[in-house]
Amino acid sequence: MRALLQAILGALRASLRTRAQLVAENLLLRQQLAILCRTTSRPRVRPVDRAFWVVASRLFARWADALAIVRPETVIAWRRRGFARWWARKSRPPGRPPLAPEIAHLIGRMARENPLWSRRRIGSELAMLGHFVDKGTVAKYMPKPARPPRRPSQNWKTFLRNHLVETIAIDFLTVPTVTFNIVYVFLVLSLERRRVLHVDVTAHPHSGWAAQQIVEAIGADFAPAYLIRDRDRIYGAAFDARVDHLGIKQVKIAPRRPWQNGYAERWVGTLRRELLDHVIVLGERHLLRLVRQYVAYYNADRPHASLDWDTPIGRRMEAPAAGDIIALPRVGGLHHRYARAA
Repeated sequence: MRALLQAILGALRASLRTRAQLVAENLLLRQQLAILCRTTSRPRVRPVDRAFWVVASRLFARWADALAIVRPETVIAWRRRGFARWWARKSRPPGRPPLAPEIAHLIGRMARENPLWSRRRIGSELAMLGHFVDKGTVAKYMPKPARPPRRPSQNWKTFLRNHLVETIAIDFLTVPTVTFNIVYVFLVLSLERRRVLHVDVTAHPHSGWAAQQIVEAIGADFAPAYLIRDRDRIYGAAFDARVDHLGIKQVKIAPRRPWQNGYAERWVGTLRRELLDHVIVLGERHLLRLVRQYVAYYNADRPHASLDWDTPIGRRMEAPAAGDIIALPRVGGLHHRYARAA
């Protein structure tokens, strides 16, 4: 804007000079302009400069003769671009209605209190509170920088998908302690609703111990027909005999193919991302307490996309008019459940 005002003032002063003075001044200015064009490959042109030349192209017939730093086609392109932006702005639809301030505040609160949650996880928690917000809208109101998108989940397209109701999966995972010892976590997962049936911890796993865990996980009310496991050496003859006695058929995955036990492997990954990567394990008892707290949160509080945003045990949806929203800490405050206080 300052340069434009200087140009206008210069034009007014030039109208009061003689022709000889104007010719001399134009000669000096053209020589300086030639030096500028020779030393600068692309001069910086501001929006006000573009607007000036667009207006000049409409008012003066020989405006192209005075151009030196840009080509006439560039000025024409500026004019067409401005015309397109003007019409785009004029025809732009009003867009979506703004999100209620209390919901936007709640999204920010959930994101701050649960740094491990993604936009889908926050959206599912809002749905349990009666607020149905798109994941894109959730990401818009999350504090920046937002969490990077996670890798998509794996799908196991085999005949076992048709037998989820009567199928369980088992697996071991190792956890290092603060003294660099290795502790093993054993899990039993029901594939019908991704419910963790049993979890236990030991520093010295063996075949008889693993067989006893299967007995404790099944109980008298549940009789699965299939059991999916890998070919770990921990599952020995005692384990096979006990499982056969229970009438369960074992489905062993191929060697070095963990994706064939995808449900259990995905739960192991979830446990590591949402718990084990954020704690220092002191020993067996400490790890068992933490894992059992997380299993209780996982089964009762954590919604799942594959269950239509319900929990494995089942969670009642609360209406917006039921009361104010309160946060219930889970797993020592690493996660939260949000409910309405009557």
